[in-house]
Amino acid sequence: MRRDLNQRDTIAVKRTVSGLLKLLYPHEDYPKEAVSRCLEYTLESRRRVKEQLKKIGGMEFFDVHFSFIDTETMEEKYITVPEQGGVTLIPDGPLSPGIMHTIATGSGGHLGLYRLETQVTAGNGALKTSGLGSNSMAKEAIKVGFDYFKANASRISASIKPGDHDYHLHVVELHNSGPTAALTLSTFVALCSGVTGRPIQQQMVVLGTMSLGGNIVPVENLAGSLQVAFDSGARRILLPMASVRDIPTIPVTAK
Repeated sequence: MRRDLNQRDTIAVKRTVSGLLKLLYPHEDYPKEAVSRCLEYTLESRRRVKEQLKKIGGMEFFDVHFSFIDTETMEEKYITVPEQGGVTLIPDGPLSPGIMHTIATGSGGHLGLYRLETQVTAGNGALKTSGLGSNSMAKEAIKVGFDYFKANASRISASIKPGDHDYHLHVVELHNSGPTAALTLSTFVALCSGVTGRPIQQQMVVLGTMSLGGNIVPVENLAGSLQVAFDSGARRILLPMASVRDIPTIPVTAK
């Protein structure tokens, strides 16, 4: 076993695996597949404990990347938990223009991954949103991002004429964390991607938000956001310069 398992975790995992094997195989004949199955189950259960402690205790419990190595093949297997999402949430490979991911605190008070899907069609500059329910703060955040996009479109590309298109922006809560009000910057990026026809870089997450005047707001929980991004399959982060000073405070296991 390796990767983020401290002494307490290791002792707990060994004892649990030993107990499971004795209960399931009382004849003490333990095939490799049985040991592997019990180890995966135990590590998954232990990670659930650490995930809950992380929500309560913060950075002290960010070491949740559990894995073990098959000593015969030297293959390392990483352990995930379904409720935390997985590496398939942000798929490998290029996305269509206007589709991007961001991480923010939802209405439930927890960080979550959000996917913005933008459709640009011929029209007269109208914006339609979906996936937000009746949350007025989330809708207002998107409107602010849209207004900034219209006011600054010519600085992005001289060929962009916002009034010649209609925009439909759909927000998907991939962690069911509730609507978020931190969508202004991501809305702006998604609209720029959609109207220019240029996709966001593969497996990228855009962090942070901004005001109507374009002032970038630092990421509230940088360490937690990076953790969610890693668990969801992100390999690139677009980080506001205002948050760079917070990087030294992030635990090594969350970087």
